[in-house]
Amino acid sequence: MSDTFRPTPADNYAGGTSYGSTPNQTSYEPPDATPDVGRTLMIGLLGGIVSAAGYLVYQRLPNEQKEKLHGQVRGALQQRISELRNNFNF
Repeated sequence: MSDTFRPTPADNYAGGTSYGSTPNQTSYEPPDATPDVGRTLMIGLLGGIVSAAGYLVYQRLPNEQKEKLHGQVRGALQQRISELRNNFNF
């Protein structure tokens, strides 16, 4: 829990001036997570639409361009794997 959402001692006691006061009747409630869920769903939906559009474009490529793209992806993947192996000293 971050300090921005943690109630202070002044919030827990009536008047907020001393610890000996009677407790306040209101209780701490965390903020509503609904906006985060909505954003997450919207980003997921947009990602799905973009990936579907990318797939449609890929399907329409000629075979030689597909092979060139595969070679580029393989090269980038092999480079990344070798970097990871070097970082982990394998």
